[in-house]
Amino acid sequence: MARIRRILLICFLALLIAAAGALYWSHALVQQPLRTVDDSALFEVQRGAHARSILTQLAERGWLEQPDIRLNYLASRLWSAPEGLQAGVYQIHNGQSLQDVWQQLRAGEQHQFTVTLIEGQTLAQWLQVLLQHTYIDTDLVATSADSPALIEAVTGSQALRSLEGFLAPDTYHFYAGTEALELLRKAYQTQQLRLAEAWQQRAEDLPYTDSYELLIMASIIEKETGLGNERDLVSSVFVNRLRKGMRLQSDPTTIYGITDFDGNLTRAHLRATTAYNTYRIDGLPPTPIAMPGRASLHAAAEPATSNYYYFVADGSGGHVFSETLAEHNRAVNRYQRGKN
Repeated sequence: MARIRRILLICFLALLIAAAGALYWSHALVQQPLRTVDDSALFEVQRGAHARSILTQLAERGWLEQPDIRLNYLASRLWSAPEGLQAGVYQIHNGQSLQDVWQQLRAGEQHQFTVTLIEGQTLAQWLQVLLQHTYIDTDLVATSADSPALIEAVTGSQALRSLEGFLAPDTYHFYAGTEALELLRKAYQTQQLRLAEAWQQRAEDLPYTDSYELLIMASIIEKETGLGNERDLVSSVFVNRLRKGMRLQSDPTTIYGITDFDGNLTRAHLRATTAYNTYRIDGLPPTPIAMPGRASLHAAAEPATSNYYYFVADGSGGHVFSETLAEHNRAVNRYQRGKN
């Protein structure tokens, strides 16, 4: 009997050691860093996905040190409670363990994407950016700036003539599956605040009847120059022209009114009568021609004090400003026609 007891005790101790070893090994397994190729590895968890299917996905990517799904699942059940996992797109970082992944999925710590909507571009260009993004839900009801359906979907009413200019250029953060309309609504709300701020801080005696005209002017300034130290001067030229009853004669406004513009602005274009050809119409065009940033809004609201009525590109990204037509013609000859 004593011998049998010793054998049983030895077996029990062996089992105990084996169990302890298994526990230690399983704990080490879920704590071991995953094998990620880089620090921008994304993977998607579908709604209702089970821990086994997620482990299969990780194994197929080659991220598991131990590729056996059953062993990883058992170790996870023992130490990490892979339950209540939330759907979404997640990023695996270097150094993360399987236990870290389960915690990440339980907490729903999804990867946050960004999309940058650039100042000076049009709504049509922005919509193309949104439509081409893999993780944005392209739920757009229309794709033209003057679409009543799109205007109402973004603003909640059909009061606007066009969405052009009414969306704030910025970098927007979002999670996978975010609707494009949600991003446009956020951009609209942001631009409303920026426009109200610029209108409140505007200089006295500006030739605008309302904040919409200031928005139109800001969009023209945005298209005319990308230099921060020129915006208030460009603004002063157009404000001086409006005050004197001169036409704006802005190429970007004219181009905006040309269907399928090919990049070549011709004399025929300048002679054509369109709603946006400021060589042919008086005052401002009927709508903004692009999305102006905050700096252009403030330039439209607070133009420099100058006697300039003309400017021409100097070939290096800037402009030469002139007070008289004679000075302007000399600048055109020098910088545009190569004549001294």
